Amino acid sequence: MSILSNRINNLDESATLKMSKLGRELSAKGIDVISLSLGETDFYTPDFVKDAAKKAIEGNFSYYTPVPGYPELRKAIAEKLKRENNLDYTFDQIVVSTGAKQSLTNIILSLVNPGDEVIIPTPYWVSYSEIVKLAEGVSVFIDTTLESDFKITPEELEAAITPQTKLFMFSSPNNPTGTVYTRDELAGLAKVFEKYPNIYIISDEIYEHINFLGEHASIAQFAEIKDRVIIINGLSKAYAMTGWRLGFSASNKTIAVANEKLQGQTTSGTCSISQKAGVAAYNGTLDSVNEMRIVFEKRRNLVYDLLKEIPGMKVNLPGGAFYFFPDVSSFFGKTTESGEVINTSDELALYILNTGHVAVVSGDGFGDKNSIRISYAASEDKLIEAASRIKSALAKLK
Repeated sequence: MSILSNRINNLDESATLKMSKLGRELSAKGIDVISLSLGETDFYTPDFVKDAAKKAIEGNFSYYTPVPGYPELRKAIAEKLKRENNLDYTFDQIVVSTGAKQSLTNIILSLVNPGDEVIIPTPYWVSYSEIVKLAEGVSVFIDTTLESDFKITPEELEAAITPQTKLFMFSSPNNPTGTVYTRDELAGLAKVFEKYPNIYIISDEIYEHINFLGEHASIAQFAEIKDRVIIINGLSKAYAMTGWRLGFSASNKTIAVANEKLQGQTTSGTCSISQKAGVAAYNGTLDSVNEMRIVFEKRRNLVYDLLKEIPGMKVNLPGGAFYFFPDVSSFFGKTTESGEVINTSDELALYILNTGHVAVVSGDGFGDKNSIRISYAASEDKLIEAASRIKSALAKLK
């Protein structure tokens, strides 16, 4: 009998963290590995945000924080949502957590009962289905394709709904595909949700500012369903603050209170210094955010041209985030120089790591067995070299 719970034994390891770990192990052996596996920008936190953190340290903000976050930060978030997204929330509808992943987990555990169905379009962020497992819910997947820009239609959404459906969960801009839903596309989905008043919607908007199509659209902007939408967001991507661990949810008051109750029995309030830095970020300008987006768009265009030159790789042009999610199924069934047959994207990702010394992530963990995820959160020089290594490694397969 295992000493571990069924809960943990049934949980899969994070695919992104696994590849990052394998890449570090090769690097430790003295091998020059280019890591394009993690969802982390290569920018630094803006100076004005760091200055606010230093001031908070000097000001002795070293005590326990309120479970849902400092009121000052929650008010700054509510003002940000109004200013940038034209969404009306009061500060007590905001709960600050230790990263957007915790915000997401809190919401799912607060809403989903055993057997409840959660609709998730594929590809999806690796932790979505695993958190549903923790809640003992059932993930119901709507498969998309590269040809459809990895988007679902209202008809596909409605076909997936059953009497057991409790929640719909998606991200836009999307991780791992970079897909961005337009306002018109979201309006079509919102019309479906209007027919089903017992279904809630998690809208993961953590990449909202890395958007190359124009103004970010949120499904919470549709008044008829806003009360059932839970926005998940945070500072990690736009402000290059992954290590600060600061995320939030915005929801109706009942869900916010439940979120706070759960968090009070697990982590309690998040880091005081990070919160003070968050206040500065949300009350400051978007200058650094806009500068970063311009750089990412340039990198996207560069990598798109490089990946298109790799025979057998199918790729589309993503509208946001900092990932490509190419279809690599044409390489399945091919043989390495050592005689091993590549049958899965897992095996291909490991092959690229061991032969090309580039860390990418298998699509399996994202719900798509035919693809790999490539992050372009790296310098142009590294991206050019990485693409060259991948192309060379794949050319060796016969």
